[in-house]
Amino acid sequence: MQTSKQIPEVIRILKKHQKEFITPALTEIAERSNDPFKVLISCILSLRTKDATTAKASERLYKLADSPYDMIKLSTKRISMAIYPVGFYKTKSKRIKGICRLLIKRYGGKVPPDFDALLTFKGVGRKTANIVMVYGFHKHGIPVDTHVHRVSNRLGWVQTKTPEKTELALRVLVPKMYWMDLNNLLVQFGQNICRPINPKCSICPISKYCEYYKNVYLKKLIQR
Repeated sequence: MQTSKQIPEVIRILKKHQKEFITPALTEIAERSNDPFKVLISCILSLRTKDATTAKASERLYKLADSPYDMIKLSTKRISMAIYPVGFYKTKSKRIKGICRLLIKRYGGKVPPDFDALLTFKGVGRKTANIVMVYGFHKHGIPVDTHVHRVSNRLGWVQTKTPEKTELALRVLVPKMYWMDLNNLLVQFGQNICRPINPKCSICPISKYCEYYKNVYLKKLIQR
């Protein structure tokens, strides 16, 4: 089956199984807060950090400050203490302060609903900008992290070496009507089934559409 015909069916199946898995931290924070600022800051915290750690660090930080104006009053040391042990917590505390200064100076303390504007913030790359657009403003985008990158390549939808190239390829391949759901579904799936090491191919609900399953997993079974 052609990839373009697979995508709607894969999306349908993953949605069917969605309730079986824990909601990713960024999705939960976005749904609970409906605040682009918290989505942006939590995404910064999430980089190279596990979901559970991101969720707890976000909660601690927002108890201290939940707006750029309140956040800017905190010292970088106080922010670092609140977000520890997220990855690179000292660097991230400085980035958060810098982002808040820029938000206040240029945008009146509001996160701009503009992808290119978000990319001008130090520490904000394409993934984070897309996260803010999708989960903060409910605008179309395709956030690609390691899970989305891995799953897309294993399925055979793309053949790319980096998340950035995966995003650009998916923008061409995936119909826009599915963009808003894609990140959440593939992150859940990547965390629980299509894991980096020892993926659970034997219980995968979309294995019939997967190139990795056909070309790697089944061959390994035959060779045993």
